[in-house]
Amino acid sequence: MKQLIECVPNISEGRDMNIINQVAAEVEKVEGVKLLDVDPGATTNRTVITFVGEPEPVCEAAFCLVKKAAELIDMRYQHGDHPRQGATDVCPLIPVSNITMDEVVEYAHKLGERFGEELNIPIYCYENAAYRPERRNLAYCRTGEYESLSSRLGTEQWKPDFGPNEWNDHVAQTGATQVGARDFLVAINYNLNTTSTRRANAIAFDVREKGRPQREGGKITGKPMKDANGETIMIPGTLKSTKAIGWYIEEYGIAQVSMNITDINVSPVHKCFDEVCAKAAARGIRVTGCEIVGLVPKRVLIEAGDYYLTKQQRSLGISEEEKIKIAVKSMGLDDLKPFNPREKVIEYLIEDKTQKRLVDMTCEGFANETASESAAPGGGSVSAYLGALGASLATMVANLSSHKAGWDDQWETFSKWAVKGQALKNDLIALVDEDTNAFNMIMAAFSMPKKNDEEKAARSRAIQEATKYATEVPFRTMQKSFEAFEICRAMIEIGNPNSVTDAGVGALCARSAVMGAHLNVKINASSLKDEAFKNDILARAAKIEEEAIRTEAELIAMVNNKINL
Repeated sequence: MKQLIECVPNISEGRDMNIINQVAAEVEKVEGVKLLDVDPGATTNRTVITFVGEPEPVCEAAFCLVKKAAELIDMRYQHGDHPRQGATDVCPLIPVSNITMDEVVEYAHKLGERFGEELNIPIYCYENAAYRPERRNLAYCRTGEYESLSSRLGTEQWKPDFGPNEWNDHVAQTGATQVGARDFLVAINYNLNTTSTRRANAIAFDVREKGRPQREGGKITGKPMKDANGETIMIPGTLKSTKAIGWYIEEYGIAQVSMNITDINVSPVHKCFDEVCAKAAARGIRVTGCEIVGLVPKRVLIEAGDYYLTKQQRSLGISEEEKIKIAVKSMGLDDLKPFNPREKVIEYLIEDKTQKRLVDMTCEGFANETASESAAPGGGSVSAYLGALGASLATMVANLSSHKAGWDDQWETFSKWAVKGQALKNDLIALVDEDTNAFNMIMAAFSMPKKNDEEKAARSRAIQEATKYATEVPFRTMQKSFEAFEICRAMIEIGNPNSVTDAGVGALCARSAVMGAHLNVKINASSLKDEAFKNDILARAAKIEEEAIRTEAELIAMVNNKINL
């Protein structure tokens, strides 16, 4: 499987779209890299650029971007509300899939070295890529920002990890860049119904991990207190793994608490939102909503949706699209401008949109494609879809029961059944296309060349492997479809009695899915030369079908009994 990493450079330009577009265009010139998002901010004078791909192309794209930013952005004339000290201020690499953090650190070090040697930019490595413990903290690396860089360079304490350790005209233009390796960082701004930067900062200090200085006499006008080492004593805030400041955003005409959540496992976005709301309310201020800067992993919004559904005592067994909608509305992510998950969620943006899926068709389109002269989709895909419909009907009954008036004390029980049904439905939906993919693999194997004995042998092996896989896929459909009976039974027994027939139809779909998939197991297994594998899978498949027929008859009898027939 491919290794994927994300890169999220922040450039110190958020107003001149000509410059921003030229810098972002460098990413799109590199083959194998996908530009996901370009998010400029006029007041902060900063643009967050996000792209993803395999490590080598991503590092090449990052180099091209930083080079172009150094050519077009002159830090001697750059001003904005966001802390910064370089034309490309930060350039973090983030593991996405099939790659360890240690591997990402190696790429960050190589990239930083290249920036320093080839572009003559001072480079400080931060977070997991830091060479010095104190430089793990980005704020430390950026101490005094660009304005103090001329006095810091040349000292041993501030010697860059790569690049020049002297102030010159070139460095005066480019500033310094921080190169890091980190987990997903969520940048989120909370919108306040105030214009007061001071009040926004007070809320930020209440919640951020660093907190605020302890002052003499406990008064805001008191001097900051020092410990025995002369360090300022801090009163920690309430949210671990967060950094926050308050600022006024002229383009919106409001103050915000601007927060970076550095570990979403420690402080999930929804927890941070509720805490900022509570601290704001304690100061007579209301959070009207928030905005996510850049992109987020899908699980951030799914977890938020689950959290707010649980607070409402609503079923969690709904689609991810509905959960994301709940998250968006609960946290006011669309307060200042529309929030489109397809443009903000990283998993959606890296989907291969060129690959056509059966499950993306309309009901009519799927039926028409099935009826066409094409051999796929066939009975295997239709069987998987029948199983998905069976699981969906049972899940529907669970959700209706969870929301039934007078049954509030049972909502969690039905929610658990609905969550189970949703997962099962998703597995079967995936099998719809997988069955067709398996058929196509067989066709591809038969198309292999057979001009000599070596090619014939390779072709024969490929046909057998593809046929074995094409036997395993409908067998998985049988297994998953059979699991739907458990949910159907529970909903017939304890679910909303007005929907008992829906659970019954779900059982009928599950039985038909098992029997249909079994036919595909048998016809594909008939061509297998591996007798041990063939006999084993056929025996297990026959047992599942036998049990499915018996279970379906039992459940339909229960349904008829419930409706007094």
